[in-house]
Amino acid sequence: MIFKVKEDWHATYVNPIRFEAGEALYLTGRQDNWDGHMWLWAKAANGLEGWIPDTIVSKTNAGFVAIEDYTAAELTCRTGQVVRGEKETHGWVFCRLQDGSAGWIPRKNLTSEVG
Repeated sequence: MIFKVKEDWHATYVNPIRFEAGEALYLTGRQDNWDGHMWLWAKAANGLEGWIPDTIVSKTNAGFVAIEDYTAAELTCRTGQVVRGEKETHGWVFCRLQDGSAGWIPRKNLTSEVG
């Protein structure tokens, strides 16, 4: 889906958490309800930490495992830019700019009215 940025967004983290499906994750127990969506603070095997959607982890006998690939990379964007949304979850849309850069933008910063 094509969106237009209606409010600037600046990426929050310099080195955001990222992992692949099947990787073990350590959940600290820290949680946050952001705009009605539950987020969990996690640490990946690569040492990176950050907020992840509660729906992308599964509990096993050995602990927690990622059920899909994920990156918490955010996309800095400016009002008026047009972006292509590739995935939406937990109040965020994973978007790509025409130059190929990609990351998450809060859904509330986007409008589907392009024109």
